[in-house]
Amino acid sequence: MIEARATARYVRTSAQKAGLVLDLIRGLDVNKALATLRHARKGVAGEVSKVLRSAIANAQQKDGFGGDVDRLYVAACYADQGPSAKRIRPAPMGRAFRVLKRTAHLTVKVAERPAPETAPAAKAERRARKPKPAATTAPTAAGGAKTPKAARGRKPAAGAK
Repeated sequence: MIEARATARYVRTSAQKAGLVLDLIRGLDVNKALATLRHARKGVAGEVSKVLRSAIANAQQKDGFGGDVDRLYVAACYADQGPSAKRIRPAPMGRAFRVLKRTAHLTVKVAERPAPETAPAAKAERRARKPKPAATTAPTAAGGAKTPKAARGRKPAAGAK
């Protein structure tokens, strides 16, 4: 099974905002993930798309790659916090507020799904593993016949004695 990764460092966004986009694509096939990123309404989606494309290209260059990009999926993706640039913003009455311009390191890992099994062999294997259901019998009274409702511990009907 081939696994490849790509990292974009010092991306000018916070790790929390990037994590929201990465949560959308985690576990998806790469084609579905790219389509999801194309239609995401977040600015960092373009950067994540670049990293995903780079991870796909890295997987294609590895020895042992099957050649089918459709079998690749996003195995893991995460955003780590990078260094924050500290800036000063003037505030009223001679004060100054600190502004943090955050950065993030984006990492995307892709892996290849195992080759699909042939259908007849998979069915036979499932049949062999499946346990057979045990025969169940309904509980009966001592005589073998089912007991009437009145005899099951319920109060008898108003007219019956």
